[in-house]
Amino acid sequence: MVMAMTNVNGFVAPGFEQVEQEFAAVVAAEPDPGAQLAVHLDGRRVVDLWAGDGVSGDSLHGLYSSGKGATHLVAALLVQDGVLDLDRPVAHYWPEFAAHAKDLLTVRELLAHRSGLIGVDGGFGPDELADDRLIAERLVGQRPYWRPGSAYGYHAFVIGALVGEVVRRVTGRTLQQVYDERVRTPYGLDFYLGLPAELEPRYVPVRPLPPEEAAIAAAQPPAPDSLLAVAFNLHADPPADLVEFANTRRVRALGPASSGSVGSARGLAAMYAAAISEVDGRPPLLSPATLAEFTKPHSPGVDLVTGEPDHFLLGFEAQAMRYPELGPDAFGHSGAVGAQSFADPGSGVAYGYTRRRFQLGGGGGARENGRLIKAVMSAARR
Repeated sequence: MVMAMTNVNGFVAPGFEQVEQEFAAVVAAEPDPGAQLAVHLDGRRVVDLWAGDGVSGDSLHGLYSSGKGATHLVAALLVQDGVLDLDRPVAHYWPEFAAHAKDLLTVRELLAHRSGLIGVDGGFGPDELADDRLIAERLVGQRPYWRPGSAYGYHAFVIGALVGEVVRRVTGRTLQQVYDERVRTPYGLDFYLGLPAELEPRYVPVRPLPPEEAAIAAAQPPAPDSLLAVAFNLHADPPADLVEFANTRRVRALGPASSGSVGSARGLAAMYAAAISEVDGRPPLLSPATLAEFTKPHSPGVDLVTGEPDHFLLGFEAQAMRYPELGPDAFGHSGAVGAQSFADPGSGVAYGYTRRRFQLGGGGGARENGRLIKAVMSAARR
């Protein structure tokens, strides 16, 4: 069904008309709309929508932590290959990691955000945050912020660098290279950990919070010595500016896996579709056994950084905690601007949503994802 609405473009397959209506309502509620939504069902795209001046279905957005989904997909593939053993110590692959009583921390615990290495004293500089190798070098000498393995907390800016260094030690290639070779290139995904220069004209710059929301955020800053501040590099001088970060070419070029992903809703949804479904005659990337391992809860209780309960499966965010319409093994990752993406193996749904402007409670807290996901799952089950 081709859409003819004023501010919304794209298509929905028969049966997904309610998703179209919800997306149009979301756009209408935004004073400065700019968003994309893509959904696959059993490997076939059934929703492809976009809206906003200067935004097309091919536009590429700064998607921040959405890259953590690609990070953990690479890790899952290497475990599936037998290259990585989840229950070996990280130091087996990366000997320098053993410093500061981290010698017994396993790969499983690292992926589950249990290392305690959420940042560094004094914070990272902008050039360091853009480069996973520099982040990893700083973290080796850092004392963890809690006893490794004893608790979990969101490693906002660093989990991609930590996992990436393990990947580099076992494959001889960067995580970004493995992702490109194993996932992005074979499926032609518009989702990048390292944006080629020739694609820069398609990048839509991230826009900051609206003034009224920015005032609310400024009035409630985290304490400088809090774990939240450390994890989000807000204790640095100057504190991390997320808008400037994504809009910096060096960040987009290097593609730090925790925070520097760039792509479209089509790319996000297609990546998760490839993980669980046959796509274009290719079998799913992940076997049933690998899916079962990576979609089990690994860290019950409260996240020490975000305060969110039962935040993670193995690396991936536990999406059913936010969206009860999803199955308990739904896995994926949000991004700071309100981007959301996941696969729901039980229903065969793969979902990607992007936006160009921050809102309060970005990432998984974006208001519109709840209503869009409810409409998507209702249509899929019909």
